[in-house]
Amino acid sequence: MHVDTLILGAGAAGLFAAAHCGGRTLIIDHAKAPGEKIRIAGGGRCNFTNLHAAPENFLSANPHFCKSALSRYTQWDFIDLVGRHRIPWHEKTLGQLFCDNSSKDIIEMLLTEAQDADLRLRTKASQIEKTPEGFRAHLDPGGPVTARHLIVATGGKSIPKMGATGFAYDIAQQFGHQLTETRPALVPLTFGDQMKARFAGLSGLATSARVTCNGTAFDEGLLFTHRGLSGPAILQISSYWREGDQIAVTLAPDTDIQGTLKTRRQSHGRTSLSVALAEILPKRLAEDAVARADLTGNLADQSDAKLAVLADAIRDWQVTPTGSEGYRTAEVTLGGIATDDLDARTMESRLVPGLFFIGEAVDVTGWLGGYNFQWAWSSGWAAGAEIAQRLR
Repeated sequence: MHVDTLILGAGAAGLFAAAHCGGRTLIIDHAKAPGEKIRIAGGGRCNFTNLHAAPENFLSANPHFCKSALSRYTQWDFIDLVGRHRIPWHEKTLGQLFCDNSSKDIIEMLLTEAQDADLRLRTKASQIEKTPEGFRAHLDPGGPVTARHLIVATGGKSIPKMGATGFAYDIAQQFGHQLTETRPALVPLTFGDQMKARFAGLSGLATSARVTCNGTAFDEGLLFTHRGLSGPAILQISSYWREGDQIAVTLAPDTDIQGTLKTRRQSHGRTSLSVALAEILPKRLAEDAVARADLTGNLADQSDAKLAVLADAIRDWQVTPTGSEGYRTAEVTLGGIATDDLDARTMESRLVPGLFFIGEAVDVTGWLGGYNFQWAWSSGWAAGAEIAQRLR
């Protein structure tokens, strides 16, 4: 069997590349259904892009690498495509766009766009090698296949229960490419027994917070779990955190806690301190903060100095995670195939002509909120458009 392009991986990047390659294209995936990560994304409604997608929302050893693909196929291009397929969508906070109905709408759109490609599921590739004409691989089932171009879109290591592996990294190294360190990203953080016991008593509570680590801060929701901390602010900062690093948590970051309590003291001095604080923070969290500040009594019993101590404890909370929940729950993989030997315009290998790496497998990792899907669309388009140009 011979094709113009063989694509490994029927996820977001692979399907989108297939929609733009032209010629005879074969997509294979070991999963039983295409776009499995799309299906579960955004609680089943797929946060498919972000209005604010820009290079500064991505991490990479080379922060400039993503600029070309993101500028040549933008969030507005994808939003236009969604509109042409009449998929209803809505904006949530911070520019995040979700399907009104289901993630399946995006999967069906991609399959429609790539309908000229041959999609084979429950199929694995092995014995991949370079030939003078292109590439040869053995498919199981299917036997040998040759292709002029090979696109690797098998993703990273995150969520192994869905079949994620390091296959893309193996192929990259086979052909002489280097890897940057890979680690779980957009992942909840875990703590030692003492902190874990404290958080267990607050498990299930969500509140607004500013979380800071290594000079980067995110103002988003924070969630207490029986294992540690989660929520958007923690998932975001996990991409910047390393073992041994301390993170700073500021609860109710937009509230003047001391000023609010002083004002409340003037009019409702008989209110207990924990009840007054519960107007700012969730009740259990307010009670925990008051207890840890070793304060008792009503508002009228508290001096300005005591209120300042309580406010400072809430606004300057330093904790040191012991780890993360790992690839099991990580939304993406940080790091990956080094960009040094990839063409930023086309995603093609500089070492092996005709070999392309796209999507999560590459050392480009977006923030939480649709950015990683936009990288899948942009990088997939870049590779597909380049191959289509060559086939004309």
